Formats: sequence, C-alpha cells, structure tokens
Amino acid sequence: MLRELLAETPWIARTRGFAGTLRETARPGGLLLVGTEAEEPWHLAAHLSDEAAYADLPELSPVLVRHHVPPGAPPHLAVPLARLEEARRGETVFVVAPDAAGEGLLERVHDARRVGATVLALEAADPELRSLAHEALTVTPDPGAPSFELVQHLVSAAAGEPTTPRRRATDLRSRLSRLIDHLTAPAPPLGW
Repeated sequence: MLRELLAETPWIARTRGFAGTLRETARPGGLLLVGTEAEEPWHLAAHLSDEAAYADLPELSPVLVRHHVPPGAPPHLAVPLARLEEARRGETVFVVAPDAAGEGLLERVHDARRVGATVLALEAADPELRSLAHEALTVTPDPGAPSFELVQHLVSAAAGEPTTPRRRATDLRSRLSRLIDHLTAPAPPLGW
C-alpha cells in the first residue's frame, strides 16, 4: 500500500538506490549506525536488525553508536561515540541526522572517512554532513514528501529486499506486511 501511494514519486527508487549502497558497503559487524546528539536512530537500528534476520544478511545488523551511554546499558546499547574513532577501511559509518550533526560528530565522521570507512548519510538539514558522505539521501519537509521516519522505514525494508530480478509475490506481500506491522506497532522499549 505504501509503495502504491509513493509510486508516482521518486522516493521508492531513491530509497532502493540508497539501500542498495548500504547493502553493498556493509560488512558483518562493520555497520556503524549513529545519529545526532538529540536524536538516536534506535528505531532504525531495530528495523535493520530485523531485516538482517529476515533476509539472512548479517551485514545489515548495525552497531548502534551512542552519544551518551546510560549506566548499566546492555552491551548492544553501550557503544560510545568513541567507536567512530576506531573506524577503519571496510566499515560503513551510517549517519542518520534529522537535524544538524554537530561539530564533534562531523569531525569523527571526517576522520573515519579519511582512514577508509564508507560514509552514508540520511539527513534533512545538514549540507556539511552531505558533503562528507560518499552517498547521501536528503529528506526535506516538502509538501507530498514522506516524513523522515517513513524514509527510514523504506530504507530498512529496501535493504533487505532480494536482489534477484524475479521475486515471488508471496515474498513481496510478506515484506510489505512486516513493514505495515512495524509502522503500526507501538515503539519498542529502549532495550529492544
């Protein structure tokens, strides 16, 4: 249903293209997902983890990198921003920024890129971040454009799509059903 609603827009192709790059560059354990200080992409992290399991693509399971790790956080939610300083060639730094990334994050992303990490950005208002990214998907609040959150869902769903040209109709229905379930489900607790 969502694809039908967006069929006349460029968003399906744009999110598929961006998700294809994500899938091509990600390696198991080497997808570092980070947001801004004000907005952590934990919801996208959960969806990418689900897609990794559904599609048997461990490279899509992200490491959620956090600006502030609360005391006692479980290990999968306790990766500090300093992890970006350890980024290396073969890893992908995926920055999700519905607002400005901030100078500290931009410096770390620049350093990660300089040592060979691939930088992807899903952003709404940050030309500096866009200029650092190897590939960026920009979401602006235009009339008729999907919300930033919806684009995150589209990217995660597209990342787990089969890459073969012939997809069975049941696979597509199943994937769309999961996407709709995700969109209508209440937000998971922080410990997803």
